[in-house]
Formats: sequence, C-alpha cells, structure tokens
Amino acid sequence: MTARVLQFGTSRFLQAHADLFIHEARAEGQDIGPITVVKSTAGSERAGRVQAFADPAGFPVRIRGRADGREVDTTVQVQSVTRAVEAHQDWPRLMQIFAGEVEIVVSNTGETGYALSPADWQRPGSDTVVPGGFPAKLLALLSFRFDHGAAPLLILPCELVSENGKVLRQCLTDLAAAWGEGEDFAAWLRGSVTICDTLVDRIVSEALEPVGAVAEPYGLWAIQVKPGMALPFQHPNVTYTSDLMPFLRLKLHILNLGHSWLAQLWLSGHRPAGETVRQILADPSVLAALMQLYRTEVIPGFAARGMGDPAEAYVAQTVERFQNPFLDHRLADIAQNHSAKIERRVAAFLTWVHETAPDLRLPELEAFARFGTSA
Repeated sequence: MTARVLQFGTSRFLQAHADLFIHEARAEGQDIGPITVVKSTAGSERAGRVQAFADPAGFPVRIRGRADGREVDTTVQVQSVTRAVEAHQDWPRLMQIFAGEVEIVVSNTGETGYALSPADWQRPGSDTVVPGGFPAKLLALLSFRFDHGAAPLLILPCELVSENGKVLRQCLTDLAAAWGEGEDFAAWLRGSVTICDTLVDRIVSEALEPVGAVAEPYGLWAIQVKPGMALPFQHPNVTYTSDLMPFLRLKLHILNLGHSWLAQLWLSGHRPAGETVRQILADPSVLAALMQLYRTEVIPGFAARGMGDPAEAYVAQTVERFQNPFLDHRLADIAQNHSAKIERRVAAFLTWVHETAPDLRLPELEAFARFGTSA
C-alpha cells in the first residue's frame, strides 16, 4: 500500500519541488505517491495545466544552474502526478478521493492562501457546496473523512508563512469551532491529523507550457518532525528535523541578506534598471565586497550562535546560486519593500547575534540596519 498524496496547488514551484522529489523517490522503489493534484481556485485559468497533468508521459522539469563548481543543464520527466481534479467542478469526486485514498496532503496556495472570507466562517449547507478559501475546503474534506472512517493523515504545508503548520492548524481549529464541529472531531484533528511546519527553498524561474518548470539545482524541503511521526519518504533534498530555525536563519540572514545588500548597492549606485544578481556579481569588486561582508561579519555572527560551519558552507552555496548563468533575477524585484526586508534580514540578525555576543561589533551590518530603520 503506497502513501498516496493529494496536492493543493498546480504551481510550477510544486512541480519542480515536491512532485520532482516524490518522482525520484518512487523511481528508487519507495512507497510514496502517486499524486493527485487539485486546482483549488475557481475559474478557467490554468485549466490547460490541469488537463496536461493527466498525460501518463508526465511533464519536464529542467534543472539549470551551477552545483559543486560545475554547470548543470538536465531534464527530468516527472511522472509522480497521475491525476488532476478541479475542486469547483469535481467536488464530490474530490471528497471521495480524500476520504478513501489519501494519506499525505501537500499544499502551496500562495502567501495569502490561509486568508478567510466572511463566508468561510459559515458551515456549508450540504456536502455539495464547495467552500471558498483553502482552509475551509480542507476542513470540509477533513470533516467528511472523519465521518467516513477517520483515518489518520499527514499534512505538509509549503506556503511561505512562518510556522505554516502551526498557523494552518489554528485556522482549522478556529473554523471547526465556528462550524460547530463536535468534540470527537476536534479530538481526532488533534490526535490523528499531523500538520508539520516546513521550510522550502528553490528558485523556480520559469513555467513550461502546458505543464513543466525550469529550476535551479539547489533545493530544500525541511520538515519539522512531530513525536511518533513516520517519515513519508527519503530524498537528498528533504531534511527531517526537530528544529527548523537553523534552516530559516541560514536562508534569511545569508541568501536573503545578500540579496538585500546587492539591492542596496544597486539603488544607491543608480545602476542599470534591468540589472540582475548575476550581472552585478560579474563585477569583481562587487563580488569581493560581498564575500568580505560574509567572511568578516555574517559568518562570525553565525559562529557566535554556534553555527559557523553551516554558515560557511551555506555562503558557498549561496554565491554559486547567485551566479547561476541561466537565471535572470532582477535587482529591481528584490528591492521592492526594501526597508521592511532590511529589518527582517539584517536588523533581526543583529538582535539574534547580540543575544549571545553583545560585544561583537559588525559595523557594516549595523550601518545597513540603520539605513533600514531611517528609510
């Protein structure tokens, strides 16, 4: 019996992330999948993508970039997805699939995917009524599953929301109370439905039509393990951990911090409007200055928190990702909401470091943080 997966979201990110990883695990003989993809939003947008998912030949994911000092350009034909449904057209079928087949749920419904409308707080009048938002749909499906056997379930949310599993669980709990779900359901939701916090990291730069994606070689799916939880599958890009915070710190205060530092250089230097990360780092003086910042301030800051070695390795990976010859990551896009990003990526790093090393001076980062608070 394989662990069948239901995936909320048709995005190119999931195609080059969860779908690819599960495909490769299945190719090794692991009992994971296949995947049923759900288009959870109403309307005809992406209808062609839904139809294309049903092609038994699968879809291409092209991996392009640099890894371990060499150029990578390879294509994998992903065949882990075998079925796709549209929630607003196939709701009764989706309910039967959810109640009778699914063991794992994966979601990536966007940064606002947990938003609820006033109508979501009202319990649907019947099983044929499709709720609006993703959490309301998920709760209706969970309620139906509870009424039809109450099998355990693992949910792995991939939305870019801090503590996404915790936030989703609270959302479901609040909705269940508003809908008048009983204590038996609430106890099942607490005890038999495992919802993990996860962290995802992969740049998926382009969608292929009708389905497929182009992505960088680097990929991470860090999953916070709950007590007694069985690990769903193994893959080199999937990490199971009791603590996601080190992974979040590395991404936020090295990769994201580096992006904002380059964006600040671009803004203050009145550089070309369409300049990309790769292009600005082609200037040897810029690359040298960024590496100096990483070596003399960022890595020592991590070392003060006992993470010097992981930070050094992650810096090397990050610079390789920045120099991806196939990726055009515009600095103008990175510079959006610049001050808020500096607060989270730089000022928060300084606060974290100074909790254990109050006398450690990081002058360039301190000046950078002051810019963010004064902008």
